[in-house]
Amino acid sequence: MSYFAAAVVRDDSGWTAAEVNLRGVTDVDDVADRLRDVDSDADLSLLFVEADDAYLVILRLDEGEDLRVFGSDSAYAEESRLGALLVGDLKTSVTGLDDTDEPRPAASGDEETEQPAVDPEADPVGDADILADLGISAQKLLNLCAHEGMMPADVTAEVCQVLGCADEVEELREV
Repeated sequence: MSYFAAAVVRDDSGWTAAEVNLRGVTDVDDVADRLRDVDSDADLSLLFVEADDAYLVILRLDEGEDLRVFGSDSAYAEESRLGALLVGDLKTSVTGLDDTDEPRPAASGDEETEQPAVDPEADPVGDADILADLGISAQKLLNLCAHEGMMPADVTAEVCQVLGCADEVEELREV
């Protein structure tokens, strides 16, 4: 299974992006260590792992601590060894979110508000609020992951656009 892993780290000077090699990792803590290695002094570190145009996992470290993980589909754990390491231990399905948990975004003229909260075939797991304080609510993240035709790379690009680090991640893809 092929993957692309892009770390974006924020410090006082702004965002920096780096590709992360996940070969040889033995558990999610090894993955977190590789994310820390990008910039051990970063205020915020995010890792976007896209696999086979089907799965997206987002890992977050605040000041190098308190690892939080969101996976677009628990099936990734069954599809690959890396998927099992990243989302295999996540038991919290986030499909239970509904309109009472968080207000839906106002209609913006696109089809986003017409999409179901989550893809009925997918089983998102982990912390859907992982980016809430950065402008991507849990509902928005779930909608992006469930939007028909959206690939993991598209979701990453959309999230990074909101965060202000889209150009840095796009440069990694072009290398």
